[in-house]
Amino acid sequence: MSTLFRHPRVFTGDPSRPFVTGILVENDRITAVGDGAELATTHSPSDIVELPGEVVLPGMHDAHIHTAGIARSLVSVDLRGARSLQDALERVREHAQSLPAGAWIFGGRWDSNKWERPVQPTAADLDTVSGDHPIALSSIDGHTMWANSEALRRAGIVASWPDPPGGMAVRDAGGNPTGILRESAQDPIGDIAAGPDAGDLPRLLLAAQEHLLSVGLTAVTDLNGEEARAAYIQLHQAGELAIRVVKGIPMEALDLAIQQGRRTGDGDDWLRVGPVKLFSDGALGSRTCHMSRGFADDPTNLGMAVMTHRQMYDAARAAVDAGIAVATHAIGDQACHDVLEVYEQIRRDTGTTLPLSIEHTQYLQPGDVARLRKWDVTASMQPTHCTSDIDLVRSLLPDHDLVAYGWRSVLDAGVDLAFGSDAPVEEANPFHGIHAAVTRQRGDNTPEGGFQPDERVTVAEAIAGYTTGPAKLTGAAGDRGMLTAGMLADFIAVDTDITDPAILADEPVRIREAQVLQSVVGGETRWQRD
Repeated sequence: MSTLFRHPRVFTGDPSRPFVTGILVENDRITAVGDGAELATTHSPSDIVELPGEVVLPGMHDAHIHTAGIARSLVSVDLRGARSLQDALERVREHAQSLPAGAWIFGGRWDSNKWERPVQPTAADLDTVSGDHPIALSSIDGHTMWANSEALRRAGIVASWPDPPGGMAVRDAGGNPTGILRESAQDPIGDIAAGPDAGDLPRLLLAAQEHLLSVGLTAVTDLNGEEARAAYIQLHQAGELAIRVVKGIPMEALDLAIQQGRRTGDGDDWLRVGPVKLFSDGALGSRTCHMSRGFADDPTNLGMAVMTHRQMYDAARAAVDAGIAVATHAIGDQACHDVLEVYEQIRRDTGTTLPLSIEHTQYLQPGDVARLRKWDVTASMQPTHCTSDIDLVRSLLPDHDLVAYGWRSVLDAGVDLAFGSDAPVEEANPFHGIHAAVTRQRGDNTPEGGFQPDERVTVAEAIAGYTTGPAKLTGAAGDRGMLTAGMLADFIAVDTDITDPAILADEPVRIREAQVLQSVVGGETRWQRD
């Protein structure tokens, strides 16, 4: 059985033949591409499908996403649009009224930096609207949690509770936790959020899968925990997976993964083992990213190093010795520098060719760009972090000599680049990321000319960041990323031809607003717009 998919403008992602009009598919793979009319004549396909829209693109792969977080956000309170503390509290109150008595309330994605008065909220604030509900709400960057008194009590976070390594509970003058938990101090509540109190994760992931397909994602590298792995295994065994999942290993599960014999790349085309995720620092909005110089509003604060060099080396070494790739979260320039030191030592000591990546790579010391290339380290970056953080960068890092969200710099240095969203921190929609990458502007066309516009990339490079870049990083370059013979038949039909130079020149926001009309994975239509 063969199917010929035809469209006047199919962008293959192959520089030697960027556009064709036909894709011939047998089973789940592409067997030929070329002129649609000729393929129909020479191959006599069993079926011919005319694809809708203005362009067909390779299926997008989000290289850094938290799909369990997306799934749970569908039934959680959403504070991303809150413009003040009172606005946030009113949203929590309304959400609480819709839940059974005593049920946990998770979600959040609050950003106090954007409130009318950017105050740090407290447990006492939440207590005024929580009733008998324990409440734990993540900040927009996921590095701070705002909890009410009942949630703190159930997690055992009281005055006598010691701050864990790599984290802290903000405390009042009497030593009592105020309700703000930073970095690893979130873990006790995070463990509860990953348990049965958070809902039926496999069912929630199916809903999230529909959303991901609707925005053009046919593959993801998921960096949630072991509960997400168990849920994906359940969905895979039931034949319900419609997106391809590379499942990362959380740092706390590394020993278990090694004992179980997991190796990066194990699995099949639908579900395979990814890298271990380590943490070097926090985030800009929480003032916990590790910087070589202090923030403008607190020059003594250099952020937070979550792991020491020895801890990071030992974890990375254990991983690569077991055949597991390493992805390390690093946002601050000092954190990125420190991770490169560890990676250099790992490459020298082991000779490993396993993928090593820096997740986010937001701020680099200029001299470290070349070191990424020298030690074959992928910059795994999220374009919309740049456009979301413009005001913060200007206010907190005004005089720092940094390569900030340096997509152009790393590509020009020959560094491999993989794009993602970090959803639910940002929207999962890859067209938002492509727009940010090629314009360095928000959705309202600000700032004029783009933020640090020299770091813009081309549309083709941005698409590659969501296709060939993640494919190479996950060891799937021979299977995914381009629409060429031998590749898996994963592609999307889109209502806007984002490859048209006139759109970028005249109406670039149309790239951000592009709508997916049909998502094909493995040669089958998995989602279609009504």
